[in-house]
Amino acid sequence: MTLWIGTRKGAFVLSADRQRRGWRLSGPQFLGHVIHHVVQDPRAPKTLLMAARTGHLGPTVYRSVDRGRRWGEVPGPPAFSKAAPGKTGRAVERVFWLTPGHVDEPGVWYAGTSPAGLFRSEDEGQHWASVSGFNDHPMLSQWAPGRGTPGGELLHSILVDPRDPRHLYLAISVGGIFESTDGGRDWSPLNEGVEADFLPDPNAPFGHDPHCVVLHPRQPDRLYHQNHCGIYRLDRPARRWQRIGRAMPTRIGDVGFPIVVHPHEPDTAWVLPMDGTRVWPRTSIAGRPAVYETRNAGRTWQRRDRGLPREDAWFTVLRQAMCADQEARPGLYFGTTGGEIWASRDAGESWRCIAQRLPEIYSVTTALH
Repeated sequence: MTLWIGTRKGAFVLSADRQRRGWRLSGPQFLGHVIHHVVQDPRAPKTLLMAARTGHLGPTVYRSVDRGRRWGEVPGPPAFSKAAPGKTGRAVERVFWLTPGHVDEPGVWYAGTSPAGLFRSEDEGQHWASVSGFNDHPMLSQWAPGRGTPGGELLHSILVDPRDPRHLYLAISVGGIFESTDGGRDWSPLNEGVEADFLPDPNAPFGHDPHCVVLHPRQPDRLYHQNHCGIYRLDRPARRWQRIGRAMPTRIGDVGFPIVVHPHEPDTAWVLPMDGTRVWPRTSIAGRPAVYETRNAGRTWQRRDRGLPREDAWFTVLRQAMCADQEARPGLYFGTTGGEIWASRDAGESWRCIAQRLPEIYSVTTALH
């Protein structure tokens, strides 16, 4: 087992033995550069892509074909088309999210950027083309008007239906969740039932702030969604999200960044709440972090904090910084804004710190040797 860790100051690697007991830290690679996402290609496990913002090259993508030992910048990173004469153009400020394409489309990848843009590669990430069906959509100026989060306007959570490569989802912070059923040529909002207490119209069809959206790989009609305004579940073909976070303890609430699904059990998911009170401190609640687990699709939640700090742990876990491996009883992993990596070998029942004193952690992903 390998964990790829993207941080504010480079990429790090944690490698485990077969029992996931002993971990060895290596790196950094690209020291000083912002690494938003590192993702292994499950169709070609020697290949990894890295979304980076470098001090001298700006936003770009790096590619490795030897499991991360050597990297090279891709020759054609994501870039918006040049603006027509007399019109204001857009420039990619950061490549934020990477998603491998469908298993039947080897070499295809998707990337999300800030400002909100969707890009597709058909040559294993070397060259990227704008998905014009989204980036040039006549509604884009309303879907993504530039009212970004403190980290900017982010396109993330790009999901490919494992049954159909033409069926795609994406999310924008701030903008909402959108769906395409024709390979990205057209898109429609998918935000019914999502609350938005920061909007003049709390039932607006777009303008929402999804933090992370996931679908279950074995039951892809089941989606979960952590939002600025709660935790939600959607069972397709329904279009209306159900706020399952209402079942969380009132003193904890249902605000956070990441949400992770069990790789084999569609009714099991985990979140890591943060303090989302009026001033939005974005820290663990009362300095006592905990993972919350549901085993019944959100009807009830249980606190899982054995081994985690009992006090004075004032960190946040960002949307890409929590993941699960594929074991029968999966391991769970999260990285903190304080530079720690925490791991559970028993599906969240207990936790231990396996790395510390790293830079602020932006993403944690698993990869197989």
